[in-house]
This record gives sequence, C-alpha cells and structure tokens, in this order.
Amino acid sequence: MLSSLFGSGDGGGSLLDRLKSGIEKTRAGLVSKIEDVVHGKKEIDADLLEELEYTLITADIGVRTATEILETIRQRVDRHLVSDASEIRGLIRQHLLEILSASERPAVRLDAPPLVIMMVGVNGAGKTTTTGKLARHLQYDGKTVLMAAADTFRAAAIEQLQVWADRAETDIVKQTQGSDPSAVIYDAMQAGRARKTDVVIIDTAGRLQNKEHLMAELEKMRRTAARVIPGAPHEVYLVLDATTGQNGLEQARRFTESGGVTGIVLTKLDGTAKGGVAIAIARELNLPIRYIGVGEKVSDLLPFHAETYIASLFD
Repeated sequence: MLSSLFGSGDGGGSLLDRLKSGIEKTRAGLVSKIEDVVHGKKEIDADLLEELEYTLITADIGVRTATEILETIRQRVDRHLVSDASEIRGLIRQHLLEILSASERPAVRLDAPPLVIMMVGVNGAGKTTTTGKLARHLQYDGKTVLMAAADTFRAAAIEQLQVWADRAETDIVKQTQGSDPSAVIYDAMQAGRARKTDVVIIDTAGRLQNKEHLMAELEKMRRTAARVIPGAPHEVYLVLDATTGQNGLEQARRFTESGGVTGIVLTKLDGTAKGGVAIAIARELNLPIRYIGVGEKVSDLLPFHAETYIASLFD
C-alpha cells in the first residue's frame, strides 16, 4: 500500500503527482473555475451562488450534490459562520471529501484464495484493457493472478486479453470466440482453486444496462462462479467511462440493480473535465470507487483513495 501511495517503480512518481497529472482537465473544469468565481470577491450574494451552481453542475458533480453544497453555504452565511467568499473553496473541498469518504469500503479479504473479481459494463468502457491493467497492478503488489476471457462475443476480445496476459506474464483461461462464457468461468474457477491463485479476474462482454436478457446472462455467470467457489464473485467491478458523465451514473444505477456491483472503476479520467461524476456516483449510489484510469500505460490504473483524490484536485 505504501508503495502505491508514495512511490512506485511501476509507474514513477507518487500517487498524488500522477493523479494531479491525470485529472488536470477535471481540476481545470472544477477547482480552477471555483477559484475564478470567488476571486476578488468578498460578499457572498445570489449572483455568486448562481455562478457557483453552474460550475458545480457542469463538472458533473450532480444537481443533488450541487444543491447540498449551496444550501450549506447559505446556512453558514445566515448563521454568520461564513462571511468571505474566499472561504467557499475550503467548504466545497470538505463537503466533497466527506461524500467520497462515506462511500469507501475496505477491500474484501478471504481466508483462502482465490479472490474472484468480475468486470462488467457497457461496450467501449475499457473492460478488457482495465482487466489487463488490474492484473499487472495486483502482480506488482505481489499477488498471483489468473485472467478469464469470458468475453466470447466481441471479435478479438480474447486475443486482446491474451496480449495483456503475455505482457504481464499472467496465466489466462480461454476458449474460442462464441463459446459459452459460463463455461469459461467454470474452467477458470476450477483452475484458480487448484493452483491456489490469489486473484481470478473475469473479463465479461459489454452489455447494455437496459437489455434484460444480457443482464440475465450476467446473473448466470455469477451463479456459475459461486457453484465452484462459494461466495464468488467476491467483487463485481463496474467499469465506467468518465467521459460519459451523468450517463455513467445512470449505467451504474442499472448495473447495481441487476448485476450486484460492489465497486467502480472509472476510466479515461485524463480525457475529460467531467471527473466530478466520481462525486455523483459516491453520493447517489454509495458505491466505493476502487480504481481510476488516467492514461494508456499499464501503470495508469491507480488505486482510489478519497483524501488523495481530493488533494490532487484542491491542493
């Protein structure tokens, strides 16, 4: 953990430095604009609060959270606890940190391996790439990893995961394109248990959250895993493309209802100013964000910590 937070032979630089670089667009779209709104102003008036509300909403923090923040500021002004616009930045920082901290959960720990992680999400969110990066990250932390190529639908998905397996020198369980994904999962569970592998990561096909038959297939895959290893999958990570903003929040709602999601992996944060959606997810769904993607390199999947994320935005 200390190596992930404060230094890294895998990616170079501290987590805070890499986060600051990776979410620069969100910082510019949120914190820099907050600073522009309050700069040089003393009085907290209706015009300032209106500008502030627009800034928060366009950063995809969400209407509910933006409203809460504004109401907190108004109450503090009315009670004479805040009188200077320069104090607003600190109030917002604290509120966002509280939201993210409230949704954090300790990682699942088992008495006996393997820990089974299933990756789910819509097409194009980056599940296969994230599966490979996660395998490499876990290996760097000293874990043995087995990947299951259960995306048997998308052309070249198995080959893509094989490339990641070769790159990370990780074992992979696969069949041919068009095979039953539950059969792949069954084989992977058996192999993971027999080899006493620390972690099995299941890459699944992209599916639309509003297609009931696809979500039903996901449930079948979960049942298959549990038949071999009781309690599996122990984690279900929903991979969300941060550039989709509030659409990602709606995806998260539907997958949480149908797919038993336990955590979020937020990808492509480096390419968007909508990183505030992390706040919206935590606030609306009370789901922990486990990892964030901030680039194309294998080392650009970073563990998520509320304090470090907020520090990278505000400090």
